[in-house]
Amino acid sequence: MKLIILGCYSATPRAFTNPTSQVLDIKNHLFLIDCGEGTQVQLRKQRVKFARVKHIFISHLHGDHFFGLPGLISTFVLMGRETPLHIYGPKGIKEGITLLLKLGKSWTNFPLIFHELSSNEPELIYEDDKVEVQTIPLDHRVYTNGFLFREKPGERKLKIDEVQKYDIDQCYYQNIKNGKDIRLENGEMIPNEKLTSDPPRPKTYAFCSDTAYKPAIAEWIDGVDILYHESTFLAQHEELAVKTKHSTARQAALIACKAGAGILVLGHYSSRYSDLEAFKTEAQAVFPQVKLAEDGKTFEF
Repeated sequence: MKLIILGCYSATPRAFTNPTSQVLDIKNHLFLIDCGEGTQVQLRKQRVKFARVKHIFISHLHGDHFFGLPGLISTFVLMGRETPLHIYGPKGIKEGITLLLKLGKSWTNFPLIFHELSSNEPELIYEDDKVEVQTIPLDHRVYTNGFLFREKPGERKLKIDEVQKYDIDQCYYQNIKNGKDIRLENGEMIPNEKLTSDPPRPKTYAFCSDTAYKPAIAEWIDGVDILYHESTFLAQHEELAVKTKHSTARQAALIACKAGAGILVLGHYSSRYSDLEAFKTEAQAVFPQVKLAEDGKTFEF
């Protein structure tokens, strides 16, 4: 699992910082999460292949989280894209995006499929044989969701020495990986656990931005491996967090602690702060495993 931070600051873009957007590389899927202004430029800087982006998840309809989307779609049109593009976001995103494309006479030459969200409870919005994605209802000034990405268990791993010891034909290898026992020609049944080992434990990633402090989040992401949680403010400005329905670094750490997360990644910093280490220090007083998101930074888990 690889996470590429394209932008991790709140509010308006600056010459040296970018609003929220990130790419999650999980089980050979490349998911784009939020799409603030300048996202396509950041995608190029990180050498992300546009053609691999087939699913985009938008948390909410504040500009610093989706204003880059019309431009990205228009670029796909200019590039002659034919692959369908799925967009998951709040109700109203289809109307907003399609109106801009219509007025700009740049309607897509590829299927543009919107999945509009309105539920206030967690719901499964994407699933295939490798990954599933569930919403995380957040508490912000407009309807907002986070997203929980969960790997599905992979195939069991062959113990090749054991398999060869029993002279098992290769045509049975896939069945063994799928967990089946094997009967030899002499009638002996070989249990699967002798021939395979467990696959790597499936990983989970939770994206939570923007939100006020909401303890219920911890229940929905219990045991998550990596949690990205907004930390717009430090505790000294908690009154601003309450007023704007954002979180402090300490509150993000409390969620990580309650959820039993493996790693907490902080982001969505207010531009009022010049020293990001203060966010890490504040969070580590509650939860030790803290990393700071930075524009252009890649995490490999």
